[in-house]
Amino acid sequence: MSIVFEEKEMTISVGGKSITFETGKIARQANAAIVTRCGETVLLTTVCAAPTPAEDAKFFPLRVDYQEKFSSAGKTLGGFIKREGRPSEREILISRLIDRPIRPMFEEGYYNEVQVLSYVLSYDGIHSPEPLAICSVSAALALSDIPFIKPIGAVRMGFINDQFIINPTPQQQKESRLDLILAGTEDAILMIEGYADFLTEEQILTAIDEGHQAIRTICQALRDWQNQIGKPKKREHLRTISSALLNELKNFAEEKLKAALSIKEKQKREEAIRIIADELFAHFFPEGSEPRFKKMEVSEAFEKIQSTLLREMILHQNKRSDGRNCDHIRPIDVELALLPRTHGSALFTRGETQSLAVCTLGGTDSMALRSESIMGEYSSRFYLQYFFPPYSVGEVGRMGAPGRREIGHGKLAERALSMIVPSQEHFPYVIRLESNITESNGSSSMASVCGGCLALMDAGVPIKQPIAGIAMGLILEGNRYAILSDILGVEDALGDMDFKITGNAHGITAFQLDIKVEGITRDIMKVALMQAKQGLTHILNKMLEVCAQPKPNLSPHVPLLVTMQIKPSKIGTLIGPGGKQIRAIIEETGVQLDVNDDGLVSISSQDASKIERAKEIVLNLTSDVEEGKIYTGRIVKMVDFGVFIEIMGKQGLCHVSELSHSRLGHPKEAVKEGESLEVKVVEINDRGQIRLSHKALLPKPEKQEQTTQENERRQETPRPARAPIPVPELKR
Repeated sequence: MSIVFEEKEMTISVGGKSITFETGKIARQANAAIVTRCGETVLLTTVCAAPTPAEDAKFFPLRVDYQEKFSSAGKTLGGFIKREGRPSEREILISRLIDRPIRPMFEEGYYNEVQVLSYVLSYDGIHSPEPLAICSVSAALALSDIPFIKPIGAVRMGFINDQFIINPTPQQQKESRLDLILAGTEDAILMIEGYADFLTEEQILTAIDEGHQAIRTICQALRDWQNQIGKPKKREHLRTISSALLNELKNFAEEKLKAALSIKEKQKREEAIRIIADELFAHFFPEGSEPRFKKMEVSEAFEKIQSTLLREMILHQNKRSDGRNCDHIRPIDVELALLPRTHGSALFTRGETQSLAVCTLGGTDSMALRSESIMGEYSSRFYLQYFFPPYSVGEVGRMGAPGRREIGHGKLAERALSMIVPSQEHFPYVIRLESNITESNGSSSMASVCGGCLALMDAGVPIKQPIAGIAMGLILEGNRYAILSDILGVEDALGDMDFKITGNAHGITAFQLDIKVEGITRDIMKVALMQAKQGLTHILNKMLEVCAQPKPNLSPHVPLLVTMQIKPSKIGTLIGPGGKQIRAIIEETGVQLDVNDDGLVSISSQDASKIERAKEIVLNLTSDVEEGKIYTGRIVKMVDFGVFIEIMGKQGLCHVSELSHSRLGHPKEAVKEGESLEVKVVEINDRGQIRLSHKALLPKPEKQEQTTQENERRQETPRPARAPIPVPELKR
């Protein structure tokens, strides 16, 4: 007997486009599964939860994985392995986009392991999957029995010709000055990920307002659908902290924790808190006694007390752990050219957060970062890579491939700085930035922006204008709130908001917001933006005191780079069959040589003479042969009546009579096959055949010169007219 599943469908309109959610047809054994359609873009999202809570889980065990099937766009992977496997950078970034707004919406005390999987099954190249994936996950969680508080929605915002556009197409995004993805509930924004071309704070707030209107429409429709067909939520395993435990812990540790949280230095503060924790566990779990509480319960209660005390200290005393007021920035120190052999380097230190940034300039596109996705193949000539080793927080940890956090922080800093990087026409080098976090106590991604900007200037990159970055925090209790500038790690962990902003006095280039609670209003966000602007100005002024503008000259260790434009029709000639020709040039000259699809040729080497030789070969291969011009070519074939010479990738005939002023019986009397010969193009006929002459470039022999001059004089002197010769009359 087969089980009957009822299929349900719901459609809403967002930004003039229809989004359809379907359930009950595919993946019916999951807690919930949703097929989401917009145009011909189709996503499948599933959510599953473990039946019981994870043992000793300190954090909610949520795992989000987003995957783009290459078959969705009619493609297969370009490498040897044709199966999707390890997630790409893009897939990791979108997984984080989904995770950040849904994580705070699970009910407090829920520790069952939850897995969210979202697949792009069809992609039409018009409807971007990122906001659809967030909405699809929200719909699945809303309909499932997993205790998800309320539905969320998400949209992408663009800004073209001073008009905001909801869910722009990828083609429209190329013209947009804004790329903003925001997610939230009917009542509040939970997540923002945005990049802008120096838009003002007011323009950013307007974009958020318009985007939130669309989000409300999505949330209301999903809420109504949940009320109609959603499963009852399972709350029997929610873990709560008993008031008796909280009161006992507060009486035991409150005063000690107040003193510990007021210690300025991070490591000393953490050590003091560790000592209190050890005393606490010794109190609650004495040897030989039956424990009254679970260790995990005590740990949670201990963290909750810390959060409460820190928040009270800030809200009621305007005092932070390191002694600063809410709007104060930690001390800043900048040092340039720290590393003598790199192309550019900077050490940026802000309090106990430090980035050693390094800039490397690559001569040709071979150093560019290449990537492949359902959107197409890309080559990035500017990229930033972020490294967060365990020693930066005084810990022992794993080393290896970058984690999701490292990829996310690096991309935020990269996109913030990409707005100031010069175009390829103005600066042809490929630019790689590293941000090596050598110390961390809050906002290492913003230190990466500051250090990266300084490293670019130290390398002599002519950036458009310098920028800085700052992370803002929030403590929100009812109607009272405090905005914190330049947050510490503990304020990030125990506070309500992490709001990162980059830019300068002229505008914003990147902003990223994550909220742990509902309730942030437009007014609070506006205050945060204005306070951030003051902080950015302060940080940037400190940077400019040390480095007011980019260095006028590149480092001597930077490879020389020459670019030249060839006709796109000549690219095949330069590359040759199977790349044979371009490899031959590289082997002969020892340069790095690349050509892009537009015909821009990049030649790089530390030796200028090698560049000139390669440039000469490229010109010879790709330039058109012109009548009357002189070229140096190689004799590729010898026949009885002359020689064939290769010039500019083409062959022309130099007849034996055009090799020398002397009469030759055979070309071998004057030249050898394989040698170079300077020739003049005498004629190019209608069939493209080229007639060459070496003789035209040789000095004429003395006798021949005299004979030639006499002949010329005779031709110039008119001859006297002769009398007609009489013809005798013939008689018959």
